[in-house]
Amino acid sequence: MNQPNHGGAGCLLAAAGAATATLAWAPHARVSVTGGFEQSRRDLGVLYVDLPLIALGGALLPQLVRALALRTLGRPWPALVAAVVALGLGVWALTSWWEPCRQPEFLGGPSWGGAPD
Repeated sequence: MNQPNHGGAGCLLAAAGAATATLAWAPHARVSVTGGFEQSRRDLGVLYVDLPLIALGGALLPQLVRALALRTLGRPWPALVAAVVALGLGVWALTSWWEPCRQPEFLGGPSWGGAPD
């Protein structure tokens, strides 16, 4: 367990996890950053609050699973596989759970139901 490449593998795993989580989150946050039609739904809070939390979670989740698997199994390759699987499940949970505000683009017109005839 005192192999010199464990620290380097952990750093690479953290960087890959943060990048993967951020890249999976970015298309969902695009609506909040650009604002849609006439920037009516613009919310830059996703850049200040959500982005750091997503990157931190993407970096820490695989590390915690890898450390736990290394402690229990004592072998580096199964621990790496467990960390990659945990990262995949974490990104899946992120993309299925986190969803920005999705209001309709136009709230007026005859199909709205509240428009005068």
